[in-house]
Amino acid sequence: MRYRTAWQALGQNPLKVLRSSWPWRSLAYLLSGVAFGSVTTAVLVLALAAGIVSLVLLVGAAVLLGVALSGVAVTRFERWRLRLVDLDPVPDPHRCPDRSGPLAWLRTRLREPATWRELGFTAVSATALWWMDLLVLGFALVVPVLVMTSPLDDPGAWPLAVVGLLLLAAAPYTITAWAGARAAVTRLMLTPRDSELGRELTDVRASRARLVDAFDAERRRIERDLHDGAQQRLVSLNMLLGQARLDTPSDSRLAAQLADAQDQVTLVVEELRELSRGVHPKALTDQGLAAAVGNLAARSALPVAVDIRLSHRMAVPVETTAYFVVAEALANATKHSEATRVEVHARLHHDVLTLSVSDDGTGGASPQTGTGLVGLADRVAAAEGRLRLSSPPGGPTLLHVELPCR
Repeated sequence: MRYRTAWQALGQNPLKVLRSSWPWRSLAYLLSGVAFGSVTTAVLVLALAAGIVSLVLLVGAAVLLGVALSGVAVTRFERWRLRLVDLDPVPDPHRCPDRSGPLAWLRTRLREPATWRELGFTAVSATALWWMDLLVLGFALVVPVLVMTSPLDDPGAWPLAVVGLLLLAAAPYTITAWAGARAAVTRLMLTPRDSELGRELTDVRASRARLVDAFDAERRRIERDLHDGAQQRLVSLNMLLGQARLDTPSDSRLAAQLADAQDQVTLVVEELRELSRGVHPKALTDQGLAAAVGNLAARSALPVAVDIRLSHRMAVPVETTAYFVVAEALANATKHSEATRVEVHARLHHDVLTLSVSDDGTGGASPQTGTGLVGLADRVAAAEGRLRLSSPPGGPTLLHVELPCR
């Protein structure tokens, strides 16, 4: 079994600790803590003194600002050093500045709670932690050596050599135990708080929702361009071809060519209409979810029973997400499930739209099979909804979606 921390290795199997690398890693962790802590303390004390003395000049304010931001650099090294005794990395709580440049970085760091928490950790480390590292190393290594060598001056004190030897044998446990405790305290102080993670998650969700909204807006624009532009021109061309046929003898070769061209234009118009429905159905914008899903059912190769009862129209992102859930589910049922019937059910409960699509096919649907379910789940998640899939081998398949309508 591979242990993730020195504390875990010592607590689970202390007999094997001596044969592992954890005591040596712990020793390196404490030695580097003493070295880095002493240097950091000396530099910060000198910088703080110089900043206070030169505060009358403008230079002192810059020095004190550097001291305030020193925790960012110190804790970055601490997070890297922590990997000696804790294999799980501590996430960096800082976010990237909105703009480039040192001033944007400075404003961002000064406004973050993590910056001041890291300054507090630096103060605790400088005043207590590295001193305790030094104390533990002295007790675990220096004291046993002094006790063992005391009989050299007083031969009658030979029992102290045994005591020193026993203390030295216990040194790996002492060092590993304190290194594990020290690492736990460091992780506790440096791990981002829930409020900070919550803000990051909120930003990510908002960004993802904006991307989905922008994508849907672009789909609607493309649908309008197809409907009002290319489609209308093709309809006009079809009418011109029809007028040309009226002016042409019906038994001529040109009349047959015009008829063939008119049939081809009619086919292109139908395909373009189908394409525009796939991009963003006009019925969804004009009439709502029930009408748009009804059109999907009418064009489906499978019999589809639609039971959608909604008391009012919902927000555009909710209707769009629900529509494409149904469209993807019907496409999967037609292509993969060997189903003979599909049922679509939707209700609006207070501020939540519940939507389910079921079929009597062979089942076995899974996001890993590449049937578009991953993209569908991402779209539902972007709308802060939940998607659940039940599709055991042999069927039936049930896709259940809940979308908030706040």
